Formats: sequence, C-alpha cells, structure tokens
Amino acid sequence: MAAMTESSLSSQTAAVPPAGRYLINPANSTVTFSTRHFFGLAPVHGTLALRDGTIDVAEPVTGCVVRARVAASSFTSGNPARDAAVLSPRLLDAATYPSLVFVSTALISEPGPTAGQWLLCGELEVRGVGRPVEVRVSAVSADDASSVRVRASLSVDRYDFGITAYRGLAARRLTVDLDIKADRVPPRGTERQS
Repeated sequence: MAAMTESSLSSQTAAVPPAGRYLINPANSTVTFSTRHFFGLAPVHGTLALRDGTIDVAEPVTGCVVRARVAASSFTSGNPARDAAVLSPRLLDAATYPSLVFVSTALISEPGPTAGQWLLCGELEVRGVGRPVEVRVSAVSADDASSVRVRASLSVDRYDFGITAYRGLAARRLTVDLDIKADRVPPRGTERQS
C-alpha cells in the first residue's frame, strides 16, 4: 500500500505501514484526556506520558500486536489539588501501580460508514485490574519505512477498574486521544556495521 503523506492524517483513513517491529517514541507521542468535573458541569483536560511500547505490524495486518505502558504518576490536569487527588490511593494509586498497561488482542477493519478505519481490541490494566477496551484507529501515516504515526482514541469507564471514589463529583468516563510515533527496528542483518 502506498505511504501516506502528512496531509492524509486529517482524512480519517488508515494505511498499513511496512511489516516489522516499531518502538514507540515517548518523546514524540502524546496521550491526552478529557472528562468532566463538579457534577458534569466543568470540562477537564490533561495529559499522561507514555513509558514505552511496541507496535508489531504483521502480514496480514489483522495479526498486528500493540503493547504500551503509560506512567500513572505523569497524570496532570493543570490543577495541583486535583492531580494529587487522582494520584492518591483513592483513585489511580500511582505509588502502588506505577503503570497503566495496554496489550492488544485483535485488529478489526471497520465496515460500513467507518470503512477504512480500524478497531484495535485489547486489555487495559489499571491498578492491577484488566478490562477489555476498544481503541478506534482513525489515521495511520507511514511516510517512509523507518517510522509510523498513529492517531486513535478510546473511552474509559473508571468504574470498570474499581475506581469509584468521588461519585458524582468526578465523571465516570474519560475520552483518551492518542498521537503515537513509533520508530521501526531494523530487520536482523540490515543494521549498519560500525
């Protein structure tokens, strides 16, 4: 499949990058979230930082596997008091559970009006509790054979993970947007000789 250009990222289509292993580049990736606070009246936005991860692109593409770890302690919303509450044992308990972990289980091409997009099914582990989630992949860019950029989103219900403190005051669901850059690991035998 032909490589996509940067302008293609906004077209809501997804291409298939060359097969191989790609290492997620945390410095050039972003995890943002949005939710509501104060009985659903006030919007809240913030970020989390990726620790590491891999994207294994397979042939056929439905065999792709994604693994990623997010640093729980990196939660920030611009409000120090709120951030401290989220990181506390009542919510994320970041000191005990330092990572949020995602491992994919299936990649499905979406039919109908969302044709050309992909649904990445997997398990998200938060505070040691794993639950199934669906990540909607809206755009993939593979400008060359050395890297890939993926844009995706998912909805997370914190109650699914037993995080139920501050009922009513803090929203139950979060929308998480991902903008991931991953660099391809050279196939064995093609590394540059020193």
